[in-house]
Amino acid sequence: MRLLLVEDDHLLADGLASQLAKAGFSVDIAHTAREAAILGKQEEYRAVVLDLGLPDGNGLDVLKEWRLTHIDFPVLILTARSDWQDKVNGLKAGADDYLAKPFQTEELIARLNAIVRRSEGRVRSLIKAGRFELDENRQSLKIGDSTEHSLTGTEFRLLRCLMSQPGHVFSKEHLIEQLYNLNENPSDNVIEAYIRRLRKLVGTETISTRRGQGYLFNDTV
Repeated sequence: MRLLLVEDDHLLADGLASQLAKAGFSVDIAHTAREAAILGKQEEYRAVVLDLGLPDGNGLDVLKEWRLTHIDFPVLILTARSDWQDKVNGLKAGADDYLAKPFQTEELIARLNAIVRRSEGRVRSLIKAGRFELDENRQSLKIGDSTEHSLTGTEFRLLRCLMSQPGHVFSKEHLIEQLYNLNENPSDNVIEAYIRRLRKLVGTETISTRRGQGYLFNDTV
């Protein structure tokens, strides 16, 4: 699941990105309002963590610009400001949640997962597709009534993407965009390699290949 982190403090941003990656996010970092505005329009993110106090502008203006151009990914505002009016202004501008500094990373991750679930119409941290159940908190897969299978970070992100929309065909390019950030350069066959690994768990027919199009998760198998 791809995420944009907008934070001008480089040390804080790097630390958060590391923790978010462990929680199953592929993270791009923007340190300025200009970078954030451009990336938000160019890339496909599942969620955004947006700091309000940026060196070249206000995060709220970036948020308003996104919403005016119908960019509707979930946004969590992150700020050191404690004034309740900042919270109100952020929510009015189109933010989905608000977290004031200092904060615990665990709370940030929990809130991010919550706003993504709401955007997908879910209320629990489980993604169910047929006889398969993906646990976002444990990053594990349960098949029917059998035992749980632990997943690597990349396996989890890939399976989460496929299971979130059963029957939808995802191109290889789209999957790469969701699994890796802009600073990573995965090889051309990385998706095929992980698909093979996941098929050993769920079965070949469960993750189908559409020649020339991509892959889909078949929840009817």
